[in-house]
Amino acid sequence: MGQIEQGLERALRTRPIPSSTEARLRFLLKTHQGSTRRVAAVLGVSQRTMQRWVTKKPQAHRLPGPLQVEAIEEAVLARWQPRVRARLRAQAEAEGFVFHTRARFGFIAPAGSSDDPRVRWITQPLPGEVARELFAARDAGAGEQQQTVILARALGHAYFREWGRRAHGLHIAFSDIEFADFSIG
Repeated sequence: MGQIEQGLERALRTRPIPSSTEARLRFLLKTHQGSTRRVAAVLGVSQRTMQRWVTKKPQAHRLPGPLQVEAIEEAVLARWQPRVRARLRAQAEAEGFVFHTRARFGFIAPAGSSDDPRVRWITQPLPGEVARELFAARDAGAGEQQQTVILARALGHAYFREWGRRAHGLHIAFSDIEFADFSIG
């Protein structure tokens, strides 16, 4: 998961996900009405394996392996705060969001200007159209590179060209993202 994807995930949560594997398994059991069979089907393991993971008996208790821990985390992330996520996404698509980043920015400009890439801290409000495009690309399975292109185009227009008031024809290069955070609402 890239910096942009992580930033979007953080923006769409109001509470952190459970930190331990046991707490994550309890959450999954709760969302599936306590059915170890349904949770096992979601995780791609047998029901007996799931029962061994959650049993209180010390002699029968087993811990999930690294691949299963990753599958458990992905399942929890997919089910964590669905109404909050939907509300925040709708709000971002309607009203826009504020994008905070530290990354390397360069640009292609007419002769006589300094177009050397350099690291910049940027905090910029972006409109709802950018949020809609970013979420649509994310839903379609776009990678970090495609999401970077969307944000570079938006930052070029909003930050570097001041919403079309200056620097016409300036093309932005956005790379080496150190962090990407989104503030919604």
